[in-house]
Amino acid sequence: MSDRTDVERPSKREPKKVLLRLDPDVHAAIAQWASDDLRSVNAQLEYALRMALKQTGRAPRPRR
Repeated sequence: MSDRTDVERPSKREPKKVLLRLDPDVHAAIAQWASDDLRSVNAQLEYALRMALKQTGRAPRPRR
């Protein structure tokens, strides 16, 4: 049995960081959509990706 606490699973998963290149017009449209929905651009992109995954039957399964 190990006494190491640095190996324990954290209670909250750290989000992945992704560098994304967007056409300026696409970014502007997403920024406006995000503003309309009172979200950040980052949150709006995740929302749109989750919608697309759900529509194509590829949504991640809920974690237990």
